[in-house]
Order: sequence, then C-alpha cells, then structure tokens
Amino acid sequence: MKVNFDKNNDGLVPAIVQDALTRKVLMLGYMNQEALETTQETKKVTFYSRTKKRLWTKGEESGNFLNLVSVQSDCDSDTLLVLVHPVGPTCHKGTDTCWGEGNDPHFGFLSELEKVIEQRRTSADSSKSYVASLFEKGINKIAQKVGEEAVETVIEAKDDNDDLFLYESADLLFHYLILLQAKGFSLKDIEAELKKRHK
Repeated sequence: MKVNFDKNNDGLVPAIVQDALTRKVLMLGYMNQEALETTQETKKVTFYSRTKKRLWTKGEESGNFLNLVSVQSDCDSDTLLVLVHPVGPTCHKGTDTCWGEGNDPHFGFLSELEKVIEQRRTSADSSKSYVASLFEKGINKIAQKVGEEAVETVIEAKDDNDDLFLYESADLLFHYLILLQAKGFSLKDIEAELKKRHK
C-alpha cells in the first residue's frame, strides 16, 4: 500500500476510522508512517497525536481500543480508511462516535420499515392500518400470514416469472418483520443469532 506522507509537509495523513460491521464513521485521526506501522503490527489503531506530540494508541487509557480489521489508502494515496471492531465507545466524551451518534447496526430501508411497522402497531386507529389490524388479530394470524406468503414465494420460485417471485418475496419479508415485532424481536436479534453461528 502506497501512502504519501510528504504531501502536507508535516508527515501526517488523515485516517478515517469506520466500523467494519455497521459502516458508521467513528472518528478522524492522523497517522504518520510510524503510527501506521504500529497499527499494522499491533492490530490496535494508533495515531500521531498533534497535541501530545507522540504516538497514541486509541484506548491506551480507557481500554476502548479500535481493533484493526483493514487499512487502505485512497486514490491520491494521502488519506487512509481504517476499518475496525471498536471495543466500547470511541469518543472521549463517551459516545459511540465523535459526532455523538449511536453505532447500532442499520439495515438500510429495512430498518426504516421496522420503524414504520412499530408506528402502525402502536397506532390508535387499527381500522386504517393493515399492520395494526394484523397485530390486533394476534400472533396466530400473523404467523399464518407468514406461512401463506412463504408458500406463495416457493410456488413462484418454481415458475419462470421473476417479477412475481420478487413480489411474493417482498410480501414474505414484510410479514416476517411483523412477526418478529409480534414476538418482541428485530433484525438486530436475527443478525446476532447469525453471528453466533458464523463463529
């Protein structure tokens, strides 16, 4: 990997630190060549502290280390992207990121859909919401709908109409998200279970 430490005349390059799983940007630091080499050797992210005027391993005092997954330079070889598994909060103020954001897993639109389902579930007027009406009918009805959608998905999988297969697959996933909430779970719980199996 080529890194141009001389470009800014101070021997430093910015290092963007990103959670390898959630893809959330956690912090920005600076590395010189020694900090990069130390990071690669120890697998603990180490910066050059401009205030302390020395190498500084993130977590050396707090224990909130950034365990290295990978590091790569950008197209101009003057910025690093450092993927990590964080141990505890990253910011010295106790937050997950230096922008005060949480570092929870996010599943894109599916996470937004989970929020919509939750809003509809707690809606006062179930007559205007299909989701609320399903919750009102109870777990048996919700589970039955998942079963129906699963059968329809299997049927379409055996045919040649990709549009219908995708349509039924979307129905199945939507109703499965409802079932998860009815049981008190979310996609995060499924992700955690899959991670356990992956180990």
